[in-house]
Amino acid sequence: MTDTAPSFGPVVIGLDTSLTATGIASSNGWCRTVGYQKARTKDPGITQLPHPQRMDALRTIRTDVIHNIGRPDLVVLETPAFSRAGGGGHERGWLWWSLYNHLTAAEIPVGLMDPRQRMLYATGKGAATKSAVVDAAARRWPQYETGGDDNLADAVVLMAAGRDWLGHPIADVPKTHRKAIDNAIWPDALAVAA
Repeated sequence: MTDTAPSFGPVVIGLDTSLTATGIASSNGWCRTVGYQKARTKDPGITQLPHPQRMDALRTIRTDVIHNIGRPDLVVLETPAFSRAGGGGHERGWLWWSLYNHLTAAEIPVGLMDPRQRMLYATGKGAATKSAVVDAAARRWPQYETGGDDNLADAVVLMAAGRDWLGHPIADVPKTHRKAIDNAIWPDALAVAA
């Protein structure tokens, strides 16, 4: 967890969901990860847990994320990467929809950016490596110490894009990068201003 000086203006949270390391970044000056942690190295991962324990673990992650989010003016949530291979698709989907449901039920405005839009906002290219996004986040928003963690870097990019969309950018971003904002899905601006 890193706390830095908060930015003035609307509070925006960037949220990059993951079962083991959901990245959360706040325009109040901090970023951190939340996720399932094995008690011991030899313990099974979340997707190998019996279903009742798996559901408990997923609910714990959701509760931890919600606790860290608080009541911001806007949350920018990365949409699921449907092309992503690997296990845990059901679990990741449940976590994403559960968080989205919580945010909308709490009337917290939600912006949605897909991975390509996030990469474009960070690097100016819609296809970029994880390390390129980490490097871009470190250069453009150095006050957020991500320690090279791509989950944190992604969350910082999402948060910064949300602040930019609201007209309160954290740092200047070239026009080519800002095209990502035009293609993202944003809530009703009046709901954010309320």
